Amino acid sequence: MAQADGIIKPKTKRSKRFLESRAPKLAEDGKSTMIMKGGNTNQTVSQALKDIYSLKKPNAVLYKKKNITRPFEDSTSLEFFSKKTDCSLFLFGSHNKKRPNNLIFGRLFDFHVLDMIELGIEKYVSLSEMKISKCSEGTKPMLVFAGETFDTDNEYKRLKSLLIDFFRGPSVSAVRLAGLEHVLHFTAVDDKIFMRSYRSLLKKSGCRTPRIELEEIGPSFDFVLRRTHLASDDLYKLSHKQPKALKPKKKKNVSHNIFGTKFGRVHMQKQDLSKLQTRKMKGLRKRKRDVAEGEQDGESSKVAKMES
Repeated sequence: MAQADGIIKPKTKRSKRFLESRAPKLAEDGKSTMIMKGGNTNQTVSQALKDIYSLKKPNAVLYKKKNITRPFEDSTSLEFFSKKTDCSLFLFGSHNKKRPNNLIFGRLFDFHVLDMIELGIEKYVSLSEMKISKCSEGTKPMLVFAGETFDTDNEYKRLKSLLIDFFRGPSVSAVRLAGLEHVLHFTAVDDKIFMRSYRSLLKKSGCRTPRIELEEIGPSFDFVLRRTHLASDDLYKLSHKQPKALKPKKKKNVSHNIFGTKFGRVHMQKQDLSKLQTRKMKGLRKRKRDVAEGEQDGESSKVAKMES
């Protein structure tokens, strides 16, 4: 590829296809995740990275070699790997005396770090320790968040948004009932975050709706919140900006209520209601005898007027 005046021009068809795949699109591809470990790690951190990688397959890249970097001090290496692998999410694991069993969840915007949140592992149960059947690879999980802290504290709000972005998987138009089998539950209480993974079992209930049971399949984490690096409000708002082509066009005289019911307003010319044809009903018809008596009464009244 040749570069002239800051514009990269492809020389081969392969490089042209590569640049087209990286070019901005109205409907972006699913977000990929790069998972890497720092210069110092232990068995707990390494196994935790592998278990989270198994949850993220196939939309993840696992680096097996150590990367001597400190994301909170210098994030240039993360941005370099992000641009190389086209990943907008990352997970970095490390271990040291000051911050043992450390995991850093983060995301990038335009190949620059947007948010980073550091979580410490206090208790961990791996996938291999639970000897039960697991969910199939690539299953889209259902995310459940419990705890008032996720709605009140600013850092926990951003953590909730980051976890949704991290585990939501690709966007799909429809999901079949049997595909809703993986549940990720996050609970925030007493300055701790508990992450649990369940498999939903559809049991017979004697009716059309099945009875649902949850079976824990792992991994299981007890996190504690440590350092945070959050984007400014302006940059965070810019990262959520959508192109005009994706925004729904506003239709005149059409509105929706809180339940999603669609209402339309129709403008018509003024009508003469005296000429309006109404529906004829049998109950409103006059009987023949009543009509005859009415005619006789009318004739007698006319005769009386003439005599007078």
